[in-house]
This record gives sequence, structure tokens and C-alpha cells, in this order.
Amino acid sequence: MPTQKLVTAAEAVSVIRDGDTVCVSGFVGIGTPDELLIALEDRFLKTGHPKNLTLVFAAAPGDGKDRGLNRLAHPGLVKRGVGGHWSLVPKLAQMAMNGEIEAYNLPLGCVSQLYREIAGGKPGMLSKVGLRTLVDPRLSGGKINDRTTEDLVELQNWNGEEWLFYKAFPIDVALLRATTADPMGNATMEREALKLDTTAQAMAAHNSDGVVIVQVERMAVTGSLMPKRVMVPGALVDGLVISEPENHRQTYATPYNHAFSGELRQPLDQLDPIPLDERKIIARRAAMELPIGGVVNLGIGMPEGVAAVAAEEGLLDHVTLTAEPGVIGGLPQGGMNFGAGLNPDAIVPQSTQFDFYDGGGLDMACLGMAQTDRHGNVNVSKFGPRFAGAGGFINISQNASRLVLAGTLTAGGLKIALEAGRLRIAQEGKVRKFVQDVEQITFSGAFAVETGQEVLYVTERCVFGVGRAGLELLEVAPGIDIEKDILSQLDFAPKMGNVTTMDPRIFAPDAMGLRADFLDAEIQNRISFDPDRRQLKVNFRGYTLSDPEDLTRLSNTVKALCRGFEQQVDCIVHYDGFSLAPHLETAYQDVIAELEKTFYRSATRLTKNPFLRSKFGAELAKRDVSAREISNAIVSRAE
Repeated sequence: MPTQKLVTAAEAVSVIRDGDTVCVSGFVGIGTPDELLIALEDRFLKTGHPKNLTLVFAAAPGDGKDRGLNRLAHPGLVKRGVGGHWSLVPKLAQMAMNGEIEAYNLPLGCVSQLYREIAGGKPGMLSKVGLRTLVDPRLSGGKINDRTTEDLVELQNWNGEEWLFYKAFPIDVALLRATTADPMGNATMEREALKLDTTAQAMAAHNSDGVVIVQVERMAVTGSLMPKRVMVPGALVDGLVISEPENHRQTYATPYNHAFSGELRQPLDQLDPIPLDERKIIARRAAMELPIGGVVNLGIGMPEGVAAVAAEEGLLDHVTLTAEPGVIGGLPQGGMNFGAGLNPDAIVPQSTQFDFYDGGGLDMACLGMAQTDRHGNVNVSKFGPRFAGAGGFINISQNASRLVLAGTLTAGGLKIALEAGRLRIAQEGKVRKFVQDVEQITFSGAFAVETGQEVLYVTERCVFGVGRAGLELLEVAPGIDIEKDILSQLDFAPKMGNVTTMDPRIFAPDAMGLRADFLDAEIQNRISFDPDRRQLKVNFRGYTLSDPEDLTRLSNTVKALCRGFEQQVDCIVHYDGFSLAPHLETAYQDVIAELEKTFYRSATRLTKNPFLRSKFGAELAKRDVSAREISNAIVSRAE
């Protein structure tokens, strides 16, 4: 058995053959093996080989300019690209749009999970992720241009339900990155900000009878690495390359930050609040939807501000923020640090994170909203000649219990002014983002309605929802004229019912006091009723019920709001972070049962707490609430 696997970068890439399928690790600059990519580009420019490669990548390993996979965007070098996110590899994306290469855009999470299926010798993977979007074969099957003809995704029916089948394929070469290796090839990732898919990619290539090459920043003696820290066992590794420091930065923006890798925790009270502009307005309104005690994903771009607002409002200890490549807890980062997190509680493999997302683990997600249409469909993946790719957007948006889509109403020169707590559009954007029909469906509004998903579309001047009739205007900022500032900027007429005013605190310079709202708000201020929809909403997030008088207030408030709508009300209650004093449990359940029998035709109680769900079911059954009501009442997410 060989005991020395250390080679130069040039020697490492010399084993890549014409026509090979090469998977590359990396999320932006995190885990991106630039030393190997530089050597591969240099070999091709000098020799014309290897040529006609298929590149496979989940996230976009690149900086939006020249680094990462952008180095390989040469005619002849690449034949096909199979990727989740293309925005940060614009040189490759342009080749795809020009029809110079075959190109596929598959959901980032599905590419990540597919590595495991390839490693396990499976034919592929069944998933509901991508149904009714650009990935669905009834639309484009993820194909980017006419040159791309092979079907990598099939629509299948299993047990009466529609599924997408993502086909597996062999991996000939894996180009990976770790921190430390020993001469046997065992590699650890202690200074990396993410684990990504490193282990699964190595196994996929090895089990495809392929080659595994790992870029590291340092070597250790044999036997000195802690086995639990080894992410790539030496038995899988064929070659090790020590990188130059400039080609092994922790992120493209940060050489190294101990708080990204979890070696220390950085005080978050030192962070400055973000300026009050259109981005913060949108982030503030989105932050109002944060689930106390819940798990949240924040996307790149506009949603990044939600984390800053949560920190400013003192809510970081009451929600768990996550980032799609594997960060759980802490404060997700933006820009060229996107994917990393300050003070994470855990860093898990990327595919594991998407297992959690796809299974409905997210209580809320806030994602960017580039282009939206009358049906509530959203496009973040393709705009004319510009191809960004879906990334993890499809996985996350389709499966989060509650979804907030965030973006300005118009783009291209938009300027706003805040005057005494009122919003004024000082200069309208040149580009309309709310159109009749989106160019490409990255999120299906109709599918969300069918599955009962809660969706809000938050802009700087208004908030929309979506229903069977399509997009509906729900809220308008103070100072905004609906006809002049909203309707005239849409390519369609949204449904309009009971339009309310956005919370004025969103537009004031001081912190909004969300912590007090979520944790200390009185019970009567947590209940609202929409008579048009006959929908009662109760927000018990973070609420502690310990005063018997609160039971009286709860009963009286609901009765006053719902009088005249007996047996006609759909009740939705959010219970995450809710606690009930033990001496009030019986009285509380009696009040709930009375209201249920008198007013509700359906009741949906949303909580991730299994003990609370179990207690509700048992207690309601004792009080003769019908079996239908019980089955609708205790759920972990909206059906």
C-alpha cells in the first residue's frame, strides 16, 4: 500500500483524461480548490488537454469574476456543465447561454444528495423537489439550451403521487479541498468554514473507479490526526497537493476567521446596525415573521439583512438561523463570505442540511425575489441573456413551512426617501419586476397554494400574498399611493381585499422592539380576524400564559371578533416558543374546546414541539372535539 501520496498540482491534474466527468467542491470561495483549478487551466492552455470535460458542481465555486470554475471556461476544455448555481461562474454561464456547451441547472440540494447515490451505486434519486419548476421535464427538465438533449430528470408516478427522478452517473475525478493531511491521504477540515459534500464526492469518485485529488494547506505526520476529524479517509485519496496560501483562503473575502470554523465565538454586540434604506425596510418586515424557537434559512442578497435585523432586535437567541451549505445557528454571512456563519452551533455536511430542508424542517425561509408574476410564480434563475441558476432556492422555497420572498418592487435606479415615518418614492426603478408571466419558474405559486404553504412577497412599499386567484395585495407602506406607486408599476392587476398599513416602526430610525412584541405582547394583541377570508390568526410564538385573567381575555377577544361567524372560522395558531403554566392547563383546554365547538370549521395549530402536539390531541379528544377537528388541529406544518 502506498505511503506517500503528495504530488505537485501539475502532476495531480495530469491524470485527468479527455472526456472525464469531474466534480469540484466549493461554495463561493469556501472549499474551492483553486490550486488544482489553476493547474488544470494551465495544462489545457499549454497542451490542449484534457478536453471535453463534464463539470459537476452543486454550488457555484467562484467569485463572479475569474476565480474558481471561471478558470476553466475555455472553448474545448468543457463539453457539459451540471450545476446548481451558476451566478458566480459567469464565464461558464455565458458559454451555456451561447450554446457552446451542454448545460443543466438542477437544484443545488439535489446535486449534493446525488453524490451519495452515486457513491452507493444507486441508479438515481426520487424527490419532489423541482415539481412544477424549470426542473420538471414538463417545462425544461433543467436543460439550459437547445444543444442540451439528454434527459437527466424524469417525471415518475409512485403510489399515485408525482415524483422527479434524478439520474445518477459516474464521477471520474473529484477535485476537493481540506485543511490538513497525513502522507496516507487522511484529510481533516478543521480550518474550513464548511464540510460541504467532501466525503460523499470522494466516495462517489472512488466507487466509480475514479480519481480523488485533495488540496490541503499543510501536512501532518502519519498517525497524528484525530480519527473523528478525518473527513476524507486516506483509502479514498489518490493524490494530495499542498496549496499556496493565496489559493487556499477560508473565503474569498476572509483569509481566516476563527469564528467561521468554530474555534472561538465572536461577540455579536459589536456588530453595527445596517443603514435604514430599502434593504433594511424589507428585512425588517421579513423579520416580523421570524418563528420564535424555530429554524430559519436566509438566502443570499436581500434576505441577508434579516440576520442583521434579528441581531439588532435581540432575537438571535430565540431563532436558529441556518445557511444552506451546512451552517446551523449563529449569524450567517453575506457577500463573498456567504455560506459561512459567525459562531455556528453546528456545521453539518451540505447534503445533510438539504435532507433537513427537503423534509420540511424549516419553520421559515426568507429568499430573494427577482421577478414575480400574477400567479405568484418567482424567477431567480434566468433573465434574458443572463443565467444565474436556481441554487438551493427550489429545495428551500418549496419545502419551508412559511416562505417570505424579499425584493424591491422595481429595479434599476430605485431611490426612496423617508419623511416623518412615511415612505416616498423619490425615483422609480426603470425595470418592472412584477410581470404578467415570469421568464422561468423557479418557484410555483400555484403549487404553494395547493400544498397550503404560507407565502408572503415583501417589498419596500407593499406586501403581497398568494391564493387561488393569484397575487393579492395585503399591506401598503405609510405614504404610498396604491394607484400611483404600486398598481402602475405592475403588469397585472392583483386581487385587493382588506389592504392594511405596514407597521410604521419599519420606517422609523430606532429599533422596532420586536423582542418585546414576540415575548411580552399581551394576549389580545396576538389575535386578528379577517372576515373576508373568515380566518382567525393567533400568534402565541414566545408567549407564556400564566395569568388566569389571560384566559378570560383570550375567550372574550375571540368571541368578539368571530361573533356572527359561528362554525365558519378557519383558525391558525402558531405555538412555537409557547409555554403554559401547569395550574392553568385544564382551564386553558376547556376554553379552547369551547371556542373550537362554537366557531371553528377548521383549526390548524402549528408547532414543532412533539410534546405540545401530543398534549393538544389528547386533551381535545377528552372534550369531545370531533375526530375531523383533531386530525386538522395538531400538525407540525401547514398541510
